[in-house]
Amino acid sequence: MEDRAQPDDFDVALAAIVGPSNLDVGPSVSDDFSHDESLVSSPQRPRAVVRPGTTAEVAAIVRAAVAHAVPLTARGSGTGLSGGAVPRTDGVVVSFERMNTIVEIDQANHVAVVEPGVTLAQLDAALAPLGLVYPVQPGEDSASLGGNVATNAGGMQAVKYGVTRHHVLGVDAVLGTGEVLSCGGRFVKATSGYDLTQLLIGSEGTLALITRVILRLHPRPSQRATLLAPFASIEAIAEAVPPLVASGVGPLLVEYLDVLAMDGIVAASSLDLGVPADIKSQTAAYLVVVLEGHHEDRVEEDTAQLADQLSALGAHDVYVLPPHAGADLIAAREGAFWVSKAAGADDLVDVVVPRASIPAYLDHVGRVAGESGTLITGCGHAGDGNVHLSIFQADPEVRHQVVHDVIAAGVALGGAVSGEHGIGTAKMGAFAELEDPAKIALMRRIKVAFDPSGILNPGTIFDAEPATMMSHELPPHSTRLAHGGPDSEETRP
Repeated sequence: MEDRAQPDDFDVALAAIVGPSNLDVGPSVSDDFSHDESLVSSPQRPRAVVRPGTTAEVAAIVRAAVAHAVPLTARGSGTGLSGGAVPRTDGVVVSFERMNTIVEIDQANHVAVVEPGVTLAQLDAALAPLGLVYPVQPGEDSASLGGNVATNAGGMQAVKYGVTRHHVLGVDAVLGTGEVLSCGGRFVKATSGYDLTQLLIGSEGTLALITRVILRLHPRPSQRATLLAPFASIEAIAEAVPPLVASGVGPLLVEYLDVLAMDGIVAASSLDLGVPADIKSQTAAYLVVVLEGHHEDRVEEDTAQLADQLSALGAHDVYVLPPHAGADLIAAREGAFWVSKAAGADDLVDVVVPRASIPAYLDHVGRVAGESGTLITGCGHAGDGNVHLSIFQADPEVRHQVVHDVIAAGVALGGAVSGEHGIGTAKMGAFAELEDPAKIALMRRIKVAFDPSGILNPGTIFDAEPATMMSHELPPHSTRLAHGGPDSEETRP
């Protein structure tokens, strides 16, 4: 990117909207804004970073971007794993770090109203004294709620509570035209036309910029128990999961970790889980189950029932961990990505398959690993079929084929390319090849309706298309961002 000694008209327009102190241009842009946590997406330094403070400022930024044909990339905390927050070099990052207010906690309706820059840790700290909880915990509490909405974040507790879309009741958003949209509300059901709230969730900043979110809250359980069960194989774990979920105890999370993943997080966190050496030597994978409740005696009864059931289902043994050890193990599991990254993982895969298909899927993954000479280790949400794989393969050509094969195998079993990290830029190729072309074509038409100029996160989820392939009509006085960028001859009024 060229360093510009003098601000151009667009820079001047942005400075007028947010104030000069909330705009970084050219060499003043921090490298932090060039990337997210994806292992495979190349960093790209944007031409500018702008920090709005209100929905009105976001709308004004979008209108200015349309007028100057400049692409915009929304950014929360930058904790995404698929390159969805990587900007274009000719584009501007819209950072929501200033819009970090918890607007209201409505205890009567069990609702929180937050701005997109509010983090999970910030919200949890405010809810805990009130005995309430927002239960979607994707594993990184510095993540922002706006980013969670953009990617439909999930996490380990999805087996009980579902994912982000099950807890977002409404949003305020700015469309690619600069129009402000409010949809949903403080209610859990409505049959009033298209559900635009749900359409925006998981759209990865390609349809609108989220500026306010209405979240559904739950009473916070006070009791918790963690069970650790070593098994001889992942297949045995997968066979044990359906009866566990059907047992009626309603586990908070059901996680599996293969021995390499468990050894990695235990070593990184200096944990001692008390598993004897002879049991470890017979173990291929571990199942971690957490129960929660409001009454100690009920949780104890459920824990005893589940321990007996796990033993009957083939666990070598069942360990009910002390509270501190259980909390430490879950925290370590949440940090599994950082352990893989530190160990030199070359890529990550987060395929989701039907829960009962996990054994067949992992068997295929094992064959791919063996045939390609690739180390593939993993863990996942056994309760909902979301498999997380760390790929260790230095040869880029071999790695590309391995990643393609393991994703394609999951889709062939009735799964999806991404279970919770999103498509971003990292998985566009697999998404384009493996998804139904008619579905992708429909997604493109939906994008045109929300973002007719094509300025919102172009090149995320699917490639940006030339202007001639997009909508035929634009709002008055708008321009279209063509595939060639703001100076392309294909950009027309």
